[in-house]
Amino acid sequence: MSDERLTTTPAGIALGPLETIGDGAARNFVLQMRAGRFHGFVVRRGGTVHGYVDRCPHMGLPLAQELDAYLTPGGDRIACSWHGAIFAVEDGACLGGPCAGQRLTPWPVTVRDGTIVTA
Repeated sequence: MSDERLTTTPAGIALGPLETIGDGAARNFVLQMRAGRFHGFVVRRGGTVHGYVDRCPHMGLPLAQELDAYLTPGGDRIACSWHGAIFAVEDGACLGGPCAGQRLTPWPVTVRDGTIVTA
Protein backbone atom coordinates (compact mmCIF):
# COMPACT_ATOMS: atom_id res chain seq x y z
CA MET A 1 0.00 0.00 0.00
CA SER A 2 1.13 3.50 -0.84
CA ASP A 3 0.83 6.68 1.24
CA GLU A 4 0.34 8.76 -1.90
CA ARG A 5 -2.64 11.14 -1.82
CA LEU A 6 -5.00 10.33 -4.68
CA THR A 7 -7.32 12.70 -6.55
CA THR A 8 -9.65 10.12 -8.13
CA THR A 9 -11.44 6.92 -7.20
CA PRO A 10 -12.85 4.07 -9.28
CA ALA A 11 -16.57 4.09 -10.04
CA GLY A 12 -18.91 1.84 -8.11
CA ILE A 13 -17.61 2.23 -4.56
CA ALA A 14 -20.54 2.36 -2.12
CA LEU A 15 -19.97 5.13 0.42
CA GLY A 16 -23.07 4.49 2.51
CA PRO A 17 -26.78 5.30 2.73
CA LEU A 18 -27.87 8.78 1.62
CA GLU A 19 -29.21 9.32 5.16
CA THR A 20 -25.62 9.24 6.50
CA ILE A 21 -25.48 12.88 5.44
CA GLY A 22 -28.16 15.23 6.70
CA ASP A 23 -30.00 17.25 4.06
CA GLY A 24 -28.02 20.49 3.61
CA ALA A 25 -24.92 19.05 5.29
CA ALA A 26 -21.56 17.61 4.20
CA ARG A 27 -19.46 14.61 5.16
CA ASN A 28 -15.81 13.67 4.79
CA PHE A 29 -14.75 10.38 3.22
CA VAL A 30 -11.27 8.85 3.31
CA LEU A 31 -10.73 5.79 1.13
CA GLN A 32 -7.61 3.65 1.45
CA MET A 33 -6.76 1.98 -1.84
CA ARG A 34 -3.75 0.05 -3.04
CA ALA A 35 -2.43 3.09 -4.93
CA GLY A 36 -2.82 5.42 -1.93
CA ARG A 37 -5.36 7.33 0.12
CA PHE A 38 -8.19 9.47 -1.25
CA HIS A 39 -9.69 12.35 0.75
CA GLY A 40 -13.00 13.76 -0.43
CA PHE A 41 -16.29 15.12 0.81
CA VAL A 42 -19.90 14.96 -0.26
CA VAL A 43 -22.55 17.68 0.11
CA ARG A 44 -26.20 16.61 0.17
CA ARG A 45 -29.05 18.68 -1.24
CA GLY A 46 -32.25 16.65 -0.92
CA GLY A 47 -31.78 13.52 -3.02
CA THR A 48 -28.80 15.02 -4.89
CA VAL A 49 -25.14 14.77 -3.89
CA HIS A 50 -22.10 16.79 -4.97
CA GLY A 51 -18.62 15.38 -4.37
CA TYR A 52 -15.24 17.14 -4.30
CA VAL A 53 -11.63 16.26 -3.61
CA ASP A 54 -10.80 17.65 -0.15
CA ARG A 55 -8.14 20.08 -1.35
CA CYS A 56 -8.38 23.85 -1.63
CA PRO A 57 -7.00 25.13 -4.96
CA HIS A 58 -5.37 28.06 -3.13
CA MET A 59 -2.81 26.28 -0.91
CA GLY A 60 -3.55 22.60 -1.41
CA LEU A 61 -4.78 22.12 2.16
CA PRO A 62 -7.88 20.17 3.18
CA LEU A 63 -10.83 22.59 3.36
CA ALA A 64 -12.13 21.77 6.84
CA GLN A 65 -10.15 22.19 10.05
CA GLU A 66 -12.91 20.33 11.94
CA LEU A 67 -14.39 17.01 10.80
CA ASP A 68 -17.24 17.51 8.29
CA ALA A 69 -17.20 21.34 8.68
CA TYR A 70 -17.21 22.13 4.96
CA LEU A 71 -20.13 24.54 4.71
CA THR A 72 -20.76 28.18 5.56
CA PRO A 73 -22.95 28.77 8.65
CA GLY A 74 -26.05 29.05 6.45
CA GLY A 75 -25.13 25.80 4.68
CA ASP A 76 -25.51 27.35 1.23
CA ARG A 77 -21.82 27.43 0.21
CA ILE A 78 -18.61 25.44 0.70
CA ALA A 79 -15.96 27.30 2.72
CA CYS A 80 -12.23 26.81 3.19
CA SER A 81 -11.67 27.25 6.92
CA TRP A 82 -7.99 28.18 6.43
CA HIS A 83 -8.15 31.27 4.21
CA GLY A 84 -11.86 32.00 3.78
CA ALA A 85 -12.39 30.98 0.15
CA ILE A 86 -16.05 30.37 -0.72
CA PHE A 87 -17.21 27.87 -3.36
CA ALA A 88 -20.53 27.04 -5.06
CA VAL A 89 -21.97 23.70 -3.95
CA GLU A 90 -23.27 22.88 -7.45
CA ASP A 91 -20.01 23.17 -9.42
CA GLY A 92 -17.18 23.99 -6.99
CA ALA A 93 -16.49 27.39 -8.56
CA CYS A 94 -14.66 29.85 -6.30
CA LEU A 95 -17.05 32.70 -5.54
CA GLY A 96 -14.69 34.70 -3.34
CA GLY A 97 -11.40 34.65 -1.53
CA PRO A 98 -7.82 33.96 -2.58
CA CYS A 99 -8.61 31.47 -5.36
CA ALA A 100 -10.82 33.57 -7.64
CA GLY A 101 -11.22 31.98 -11.05
CA GLN A 102 -10.38 28.50 -9.77
CA ARG A 103 -12.62 25.66 -8.65
CA LEU A 104 -12.65 22.59 -6.49
CA THR A 105 -11.74 19.29 -8.16
CA PRO A 106 -14.97 17.34 -8.70
CA TRP A 107 -15.35 13.83 -7.28
CA PRO A 108 -18.08 12.10 -9.29
CA VAL A 109 -20.69 10.63 -6.92
CA THR A 110 -24.34 9.72 -7.36
CA VAL A 111 -27.22 8.16 -5.45
CA ARG A 112 -28.20 4.66 -6.53
CA ASP A 113 -31.02 2.84 -4.73
CA GLY A 114 -30.63 5.10 -1.68
CA THR A 115 -26.84 4.60 -1.48
CA ILE A 116 -24.15 7.17 -2.27
CA VAL A 117 -21.82 5.61 -4.86
CA THR A 118 -18.73 6.85 -6.70
CA ALA A 119 -19.52 7.42 -10.37
